[in-house]
Amino acid sequence: MKFAVFDHMDRSTVTLAQQYEDRLALVEAYDRAGFYAYHVAEHHSTPLGIAPSPSVYLSAVAQRTRRLRFGPLVYTLGMHHPLRVMEEICMLDQMSGGRLEVGFGRGISPYELGYYGVDPAHAQGIYHESFQIIMQGLTQATVNFQGKYFDLRDVPVEMQCVQRPTPPIWYGAGTPGATQWTAENAVNIVCNGMPAQVRAITDQYRVHWEALGHPPETIPYLGVSRHIVVADTDGEALETARRAYQRWYAHLMHLWVKHGTRPQTLSFPDNFDDAQRAGLGIAGSPETVRRWIAAAAEETGVNYFVCRMAFGDLTREESLRSTQLFAEHILPALTEPEPTSTQA
Repeated sequence: MKFAVFDHMDRSTVTLAQQYEDRLALVEAYDRAGFYAYHVAEHHSTPLGIAPSPSVYLSAVAQRTRRLRFGPLVYTLGMHHPLRVMEEICMLDQMSGGRLEVGFGRGISPYELGYYGVDPAHAQGIYHESFQIIMQGLTQATVNFQGKYFDLRDVPVEMQCVQRPTPPIWYGAGTPGATQWTAENAVNIVCNGMPAQVRAITDQYRVHWEALGHPPETIPYLGVSRHIVVADTDGEALETARRAYQRWYAHLMHLWVKHGTRPQTLSFPDNFDDAQRAGLGIAGSPETVRRWIAAAAEETGVNYFVCRMAFGDLTREESLRSTQLFAEHILPALTEPEPTSTQA
């Protein structure tokens, strides 16, 4: 199993400049710790995300790390021109020496889409056309596409990625219905839902993968994302997580509260204790967290575990300590070792 980090980059209590610097220092710690990848969200006009331009932020990540893979999870394609996204993908992959992981989505918040003048009813159609254009631009010398939203004729492509034909592609899967397309295109997935929901998705992905004639051991990454806080004792970790989660949850709900509504589907309770009981996160000592993650991975059927290790008002020191303990006591115990040359 691989371990990665997901970051909403929600608004902390320090200045914006300090938060960016604190987070980049934390990303350097992820790099040293041995995490496989770092995924960052894209949000707009909300304290849930202060990295609304993932490419700008990730260009700094590329320069501050050496081994860690990274990328957006996701680029919200309903809010961008696909040619611009394609070119930024190429730039980031080149600047990092081929370490980019790319997630695509339509944009989940109707309010964020609306602020950009996008009708949420059209977001899915824009996403599908944008994805086709980007894939064409990453693999061909000229883009030609005629659709409902885009009409591109003989557009020359001057940019290329290090990783060919494309960097690894990611998708946020919320239902088993998303698994046929993702399996057919060998797309990696990450899920946020309850354990039983995640298991239904990973089981269905494996059914499609094997039906396509692929060996089980070649399956892409099937991931789950969970809030994780590690401290020297269970009590200290839980107290820290309760405080930070409260602020993060307020950010999660910010635009919905502003508009007097609630999301139709919401997996997250409004407090960390209920989230932990539901299997959506863990706060504890290294031994407590290690046992919980091992059980959670077995329950959900994932081979990729994504930790939300910086959220709410967690301080730089608290997040660094959590990362250190995770690296010393959890990663070595649960990470599958790379095969030796003889094994390969």
